[in-house]
Amino acid sequence: MLKVPPNRVILSAMPNLQASSSLLALLVLCRFAFAAPQAVEELAKRIEAAPKTHPRLFLNKERAESLQRRIAADPILAKAFAFVKSSADASVEVDPVTRQKVGRRLLGVSRTCLKRVVCLAFTYRMTGDVRYAKRAQVEMLAAAAFDDWTPSHFLDVAEMTAALAVGYDWLYADLDPKARAIIRAAIVEKGLKTSLRGGWWVKTTNNWNQVCHGGLSVGALAVLEDEPELATRIVARAVKNVPRAMREYEPNGAYPEGPGYWTYGTSFNVLLIDALRSVLATDFGLTAAKGFLESADYYLQMAGPTGLHFNYSDCGAKGGVAPVMYWFAAQRDQASLLWRERTVLQDFLRDTKASATGANRLLPFLLIWARSMEEVGAPAATHFKALGRTPVAVHRSGWNSDATFVAVKGGSPGSNHAHMDIGSFVMDADGVRWASDLGAQSYHSLESKGIKLWDRGQGGQRWTIFRLNSDAHNTLVVDGKMQIVKGVAPIEDYTSKGPMPHTIVGLGRVYTGQLAAARRGVGLRSDRSVLVQDEIQALDREAATTVRWGMVTRAKVESVRGGLAVLTRGGKRLTLVVLSPLGAKLQIYNTEKPRASHDHPNRGTCMIGFEVEVAGSAKQRLAVLLTPGSVRVNGPELTPLADW
Repeated sequence: MLKVPPNRVILSAMPNLQASSSLLALLVLCRFAFAAPQAVEELAKRIEAAPKTHPRLFLNKERAESLQRRIAADPILAKAFAFVKSSADASVEVDPVTRQKVGRRLLGVSRTCLKRVVCLAFTYRMTGDVRYAKRAQVEMLAAAAFDDWTPSHFLDVAEMTAALAVGYDWLYADLDPKARAIIRAAIVEKGLKTSLRGGWWVKTTNNWNQVCHGGLSVGALAVLEDEPELATRIVARAVKNVPRAMREYEPNGAYPEGPGYWTYGTSFNVLLIDALRSVLATDFGLTAAKGFLESADYYLQMAGPTGLHFNYSDCGAKGGVAPVMYWFAAQRDQASLLWRERTVLQDFLRDTKASATGANRLLPFLLIWARSMEEVGAPAATHFKALGRTPVAVHRSGWNSDATFVAVKGGSPGSNHAHMDIGSFVMDADGVRWASDLGAQSYHSLESKGIKLWDRGQGGQRWTIFRLNSDAHNTLVVDGKMQIVKGVAPIEDYTSKGPMPHTIVGLGRVYTGQLAAARRGVGLRSDRSVLVQDEIQALDREAATTVRWGMVTRAKVESVRGGLAVLTRGGKRLTLVVLSPLGAKLQIYNTEKPRASHDHPNRGTCMIGFEVEVAGSAKQRLAVLLTPGSVRVNGPELTPLADW
């Protein structure tokens, strides 16, 4: 990290720019590369002019009073607040956090502290009941007493800093003077000053950048009246470097690390933006970053009618409540962005088994950012494409719960958090997820066994993990080999119109040295069936090439007859037919049993697929039709992908 005296911090931003202009945003981004002492002076002036009273972060007195009125007027928001209050009540009854690491991480403790403090402090702000303020103080003092917040894994520091900063600001007048001083000192010494040592996270382009700069900036803005030069330095560094990560949203919102990490990185990015706006009255043009606001469409589209995400990379299928989507809906004045969120929130609040202590740690921000929940209509777009480092596309027959949904991805196994899943797809129909992704495995379960999880070289240990390698995904496997880590697969063709909206992904480079050519087309037919068609060419060699086509499912395979199989789940049915090559014989591949001692089992899953041998230099078409039981179709006449 570039080290400069606090009074000469490099800040390349223009505080007076408005977020509404892409040209202005471009100017901001261009200036990041240059030292601008006058911009530092502008930031220092804004910090000097910022309100010195508390609360000022996110929820000042006026905003809190307005929120109380909105909660009283909106039944859904009222239920959400009741849940937040129940979470605060649960926190009152348990012991405060202790410094217990899991492997190299304190992150779970930091997140628990953040969840408890935010819920307790928010409930106090809404009710005035001092029990919640007192319990939040106990929680913050417990964390402040830790020797450190594990700077070797800096996400832990960032989330803990945010936890204490929110509590410090929202409860300032009700904290005991001694406790207030201890908490402030912890924010400064264990959070902000520790970060001045720098680290790879400062300039990285992934979620660590957003989370670390976001959490630290919240801390800096909470203590700015006591530490103006330090606050200037922290905020300057954030505004200079967060755009490095925000460029990953270009050109139109796809997040390379998948929808799960979109929620994580983007939530802290928005916390940064909202903190800057609420305290300094500007976001330095961050909101106008290309693709950022559009990324809400990406997150919305990545979930199927089942509510499950296209959980590629290290993501889970069950996304849960995403408070940050309420910020996007308000920012864009587009209630339809909450189509999934409204249902997920209502289901969550109806679940009598839901644990109040298990709620999203940022759940109160849903209430802060939300508008009325009564009028949320279905989105207009039923087809979606987003390019970038990991291009994805979605085709759906509608937004109703029994619609057919299919999503496919390109990209590279070499991207951060990526799997060897290039060309993979998932599919929902009739309220069932038929084609599934196994998702990620617990990082600690692997690291504790000595697995170098982040070794992404072609022969790296990452690819010995079954859930992450080619064998476990709904794509092609050639001669039993792994996909090429440095390979990149673009979306070559996409259409949302005609009798079969479709996407074609160019897979050739992820099979370099294995196939001479490879393309995958995924189409949604007008009858709601899905056609997956691959066109490959074998290498020019004497030996034949063996190619496996596979699809992971949690459905029960009721019968297999040659190239036809019937799958059932939840009283629903799907027919899978191999249209090409003729004579292909389907078989079941085991995915349940661990292949290595470090693999977790995948209970209730299997892979259905087939293998074909392709002679040297020969071309071969593989075509599979997936038909929901609620529709009747005749097999389509196959045409080359070039004619789709």
